[in-house]
Amino acid sequence: MTKILVVDDEIDIRTLIEEILSDEGYNVQTAADAVSATASLKSHPPDLVLLDIWMPDIDGITLLKEWNQQGDISCPVVIMSGHGTIETAIEATRLGAADFIEKPLSLAKLLRTVENTIEQGKTIKEGLAQSLLPSMIAPVGKSRKMRDLRERAAQIAPNTAPVLITGDAGSGRESFARYIHMLSSQAEKPFITLISGTTTNENAAHLLFGGESTDRRGVLEKANNSTLFISDLEDLAPEAQRLLLGAMEQGSFCRIAVSEPVSVNFRLIASTKPGNPPGLRDDLRTRCSVLKLDIPALREYAEDVPELLRYFVDKLVDTQNLTFRKFGVAAQNRLRNYPWPGNIQELKNLVQCLLIAGGDEEIELAELEKELAPAASENESLIKQDLLALPLREAREQFERAYLKQQLLLCDGKVGQLAKRVGMERTHLYRKLRALGVEFGGP
Repeated sequence: MTKILVVDDEIDIRTLIEEILSDEGYNVQTAADAVSATASLKSHPPDLVLLDIWMPDIDGITLLKEWNQQGDISCPVVIMSGHGTIETAIEATRLGAADFIEKPLSLAKLLRTVENTIEQGKTIKEGLAQSLLPSMIAPVGKSRKMRDLRERAAQIAPNTAPVLITGDAGSGRESFARYIHMLSSQAEKPFITLISGTTTNENAAHLLFGGESTDRRGVLEKANNSTLFISDLEDLAPEAQRLLLGAMEQGSFCRIAVSEPVSVNFRLIASTKPGNPPGLRDDLRTRCSVLKLDIPALREYAEDVPELLRYFVDKLVDTQNLTFRKFGVAAQNRLRNYPWPGNIQELKNLVQCLLIAGGDEEIELAELEKELAPAASENESLIKQDLLALPLREAREQFERAYLKQQLLLCDGKVGQLAKRVGMERTHLYRKLRALGVEFGGP
């Protein structure tokens, strides 16, 4: 029988967890403090430890550190805390914790975490922090594209040079920025964000540099010796771009109404849309793109959709106290073949909508279809059209119409050139264009 040690100074919580896990068939031991927990660990070695952070004698992080130093721990540890932060989770995983759950405990989350941790057979090994980063930090996905992206991010992280992350809206650019930060030497320091759309030429100096009082620091000073993330860099106001570039080149700036310069050393990670979006200074782009990371659209790694669905279900159940539901096989298959024009953000929104709506535990295809966006206009980009939602004949006609319209534009409206370009006999092409309602001009 699997043995679990529960360490928590609150008797109500200890008792509740003991009852729940005992009912699930586990052999549960409890401890109220560090001394009794250590004694139990040595006398009856468990298969899993659930360890609270905040205890009256020694906090859970310090206790875990002592166990590691003394070689007392040989099983996975899951940290519990009602006042947890990302920094606490990082510290715990660096010490070997297998996972991190927050109070008040979600019973569904507790049972899933216990089961998954035991089944995966996680072991505590020195220096294993990166592979034990909790899922709320590491971008989700087992596809080759996501593995390559995580590997590239890990290569980028130790360097302090600026990073430019490109990708469509909703593709997870900020998630990778946070991942890079958490893998860097600044992981325990704040991750400062600036939303470019909030800047104007008038407030640029105030947002970046701050005022005369030290308690009104700008984002550059807040990010000193840490990471500053700027989303959609091309939307940064022109004056903000100028001031940012100057501060990066000089390594210092002056607060408003203060002549004495303030030295700063921050790691800049910025995101932009793909290509060369208008509005961004060339010199700032060059300065910010020493290192680059391109995030693909979700449709390019659709095999990860089922895992992303499970991830967001668990996350929303835990953080928003929503009722747990799961996607049926047919629903998952439908979403694997959906184009996801809004990328991961659209997927998250869909999961949230279905959980809020409630209903049977399993989300069936019929319910899913009601929530998916209606079929796109025939003039919309083919990439954004959900042709799989249409019958075969309608999907084929919609594709052919959009395809021929785009090709005709490239041929300046000349059907003769179009025929050569698409490999069709001209007479047949005329009939096809008329049948599809595509207007054309010259021969």
